[in-house]
Amino acid sequence: MTDISSVEWKISDTLVPYQEALDFMEARAEAIARGEAAECIWLLEHPPLYTAGTSARIEDLRDPERFPVHATKRGGQYTYHGPGQRVAYVMLDVGKRGRDVRCFVRDLEAWVITALGEFGLTGHIRDGRVGVWIERPDKPRTASDAMAEDKIAAIGIRLRRWVSFHGISINVEPDLEHFDGIVPCGITDYGVTSLVDLGLPVTMDDVDVALRHGFEAVFGTERKACNT
Repeated sequence: MTDISSVEWKISDTLVPYQEALDFMEARAEAIARGEAAECIWLLEHPPLYTAGTSARIEDLRDPERFPVHATKRGGQYTYHGPGQRVAYVMLDVGKRGRDVRCFVRDLEAWVITALGEFGLTGHIRDGRVGVWIERPDKPRTASDAMAEDKIAAIGIRLRRWVSFHGISINVEPDLEHFDGIVPCGITDYGVTSLVDLGLPVTMDDVDVALRHGFEAVFGTERKACNT
């Protein structure tokens, strides 16, 4: 069983500037790699901004003047962060968790899905579409005649010396119109939703509790090897 008792949980009650968060994550990841600091999960909200991952395409930045745009070396494309969205930055030692990056990402996905399950939601992972998705039987079907789906959570990480940083974000009650300035994760033909948009009277504190429970369920047990 993986010992998670030493993981530090930080919760910020005010909006955290993106560069401040990035500086903290990079310093903490280096300290963890040197064995000088405990692993850390940081729960926070950012002011409105867009981030560009290593695969971002400039044509997917529809409104470059709308909010500040931060280039970042995490994987993925453009994402939005802002008030009402719970960001969980994950500084964990992947080296002592098997050095399997795909399995680690799948554990992050399972973490989000487990947390959403506490609110009666079933999250889905789709091939070719990054993040966690919610089926929307109340909305028109897509062109492929599949059930409509909306994205509720994003995932993007970077590793340095086998320590992760960046992480996940779950839409609790953000302004969904703010996503219009980008093509989220480069994916068109699908929408974006939030817990409150789905009719759930969920607070940020509720989500934090669900994230703690989900983390313990996924990372605090012996995981089977991922099929790659």
